[in-house]
Amino acid sequence: QRQLVESGGGAVQTGGSLRLSCVAAGYPYSANCMGWFRRRPGQEREGVAAIYTGRGRTYYAKSVKGRFIISEDNTENTVYLQMNSLKPEDTAMYYCVLHPDLCLAVQAGRGLGDTGYWGQGIQVTVSS
Repeated sequence: QRQLVESGGGAVQTGGSLRLSCVAAGYPYSANCMGWFRRRPGQEREGVAAIYTGRGRTYYAKSVKGRFIISEDNTENTVYLQMNSLKPEDTAMYYCVLHPDLCLAVQAGRGLGDTGYWGQGIQVTVSS
């Protein structure tokens, strides 16, 4: 059964850290792009970070560059998002995404529509 299984969200205070994980079960993991979009309250979905699976090349939104780190364990088909120095504006529902155009979308700061594979979403709340 194909599914993207997310874990690791929660609530922290400003300046805190969280790590999100996403396991791609049953999907063609290698030579793809996997990462995260988020939807902040009242806003459109936006790309956060992405990684070319099996190759390690990473992409970040300007708003998180220098604070978030995306990495993978390709033996476990798993991508991680280490989120440091969290701010209240990082509060959002975070979605794991597997899509061949994801890396370019994050790099260009554009959307993806509803194509590709999306997880159910996981909440991250940062309080001031």
